[in-house]
Amino acid sequence: FMTLQGYTPLFPRIFGHEAAGVVESVGDGVKNLKPGDHVLPVFTGECGDCVHYMSEESNMCDLLRINTDRGVMTGDGKQRFSKNGTPINHFLGTSTFSEYTVIHEGCLAKIDSLAPLDKVCILSCGVSTGLGATLNVAKPKKGSSVAVFGLGAVGLAAADGARISGASRIFGVDLNPKRLEEAKNFGVNEFVSPRDEKKPLQLILAQNPSTQTQNANRISKIFNLY
Repeated sequence: FMTLQGYTPLFPRIFGHEAAGVVESVGDGVKNLKPGDHVLPVFTGECGDCVHYMSEESNMCDLLRINTDRGVMTGDGKQRFSKNGTPINHFLGTSTFSEYTVIHEGCLAKIDSLAPLDKVCILSCGVSTGLGATLNVAKPKKGSSVAVFGLGAVGLAAADGARISGASRIFGVDLNPKRLEEAKNFGVNEFVSPRDEKKPLQLILAQNPSTQTQNANRISKIFNLY
């Protein structure tokens, strides 16, 4: 992950990028958060000033996203973690596998204090990633067909985005048929397991039966429910 971006992996470091928490204290330059605020860390931060932040085409902030994984704080290039005098590096500007962490203000989203932290923590990455990929990037039109590859947390959120967009056929593509029942709750209405099909997957997804009977027959074969 890091070497692909041209970085030399830094160790030791505290991993983790998905969480929810409460602000314990703030630095002098923090303007929008205060102790006691409930927040979600986001590793795709926004500084509020750079050209990428200002662009309607991207949120890849130059300060807090494109160059985010340097293992140090962006302000002074130093770590905030240590053990027995040895510096411990940061990860993706968040380092959430810790009881306490230090995060740039631009990598925190304030949330309602009534929201249960043990549930909204998945909004920090999994849900926002999948939902955003569908609503903000793919932007499916009402009545369109959408295929979601992988029905884990991100995939289910992507499927829900397709449902919200009004897609009529939402394919869930996964090797594990046990994921179907849960996926139905997020809008998936057709399931394809590449392991069970002889045709190339793209041909199956491109099929457009002309009658409900044809569609039902094909679905029953794929689901293996009857």
